[in-house]
Amino acid sequence: MKQSITTLCLNPALDVTYHVHKLIADQKARTDSARYDPGGNGINIGRALNRMEIDSTTFCIIAGEVGQILKSLIEPQLSHVVYEEVTGQTRINSTIIELDTHTQYQLAGSGTPIAESQLQNIIADFIEKTANGYGIITGSCQPNIAKTQYADLVRQINDNGGRAVVDTHGEMLKHAIDAGPFLIKPNQYELETLMHVKLNSHEAIAHAARQIQQQGVAHVCVSLGHEGAILVSPNNSFYARSLDVPVNTTVGAGDSMVAGLVAGFSLYDEPQQALRYGMACGAGTVMHPGTELFNGEQLADFRSRVNIERLGI
Repeated sequence: MKQSITTLCLNPALDVTYHVHKLIADQKARTDSARYDPGGNGINIGRALNRMEIDSTTFCIIAGEVGQILKSLIEPQLSHVVYEEVTGQTRINSTIIELDTHTQYQLAGSGTPIAESQLQNIIADFIEKTANGYGIITGSCQPNIAKTQYADLVRQINDNGGRAVVDTHGEMLKHAIDAGPFLIKPNQYELETLMHVKLNSHEAIAHAARQIQQQGVAHVCVSLGHEGAILVSPNNSFYARSLDVPVNTTVGAGDSMVAGLVAGFSLYDEPQQALRYGMACGAGTVMHPGTELFNGEQLADFRSRVNIERLGI
């Protein structure tokens, strides 16, 4: 039976990207143009799944005039979206890329509060649609949302026979791990923060991820930036090197990896295939500006180029 894939994005954003030659303190920096993209981890994951022609539904909160602009950008890129409109304004995230130094600066808004009744409305719809499929819970939350919210969602998905996928950090991730999700995707820094230790080798990272996995998480994928990624699963652990592609920006690469991992698991239910899909999607995305994602036509070639090593950890 075909399993549904749903994504919950409580705090989407309008992403604005500027390219400047150099930033100088107290001086105005000129940019020839600005790029506007729909943003928020969940939106990016939905867009990536759509690029792979994987049917999914995205649930998101929008607010005010900025929310309407975001909606106009989302709709051409997502086939199935459920909106919950709230008061206030959808946040704006800004990325400044300094061309002279190839340095990237990011500013992220905190988002508008959500009334409890509206939060429960979108959660109920999300859980119902997820059923026994994959429910992706990702990104930041507004300040008024409890740090245990993602853990509560993981438990609800588990109770319905689904597979919860969590991509967040800090206290929300720590609570979510306690609830036993199917998959988490911390980066190396986030894993080190969880474990309170510096991890200086791939073997150390895999052992740390194994400790998390043994707490009740089925799969732990640790993204390592230009070094690749490690996936620790119940029966083995795997390392994949990054593909040699030109890097324009890393914005959206982690979200693309999550989408690829879920797509791989949904199609094959096999860790190595999931990692292969995740690496291909991430590689395709770093080649593009702003939060533009990979070209779906490239993925088959990228997947064939992914080299996966068994770590035995």
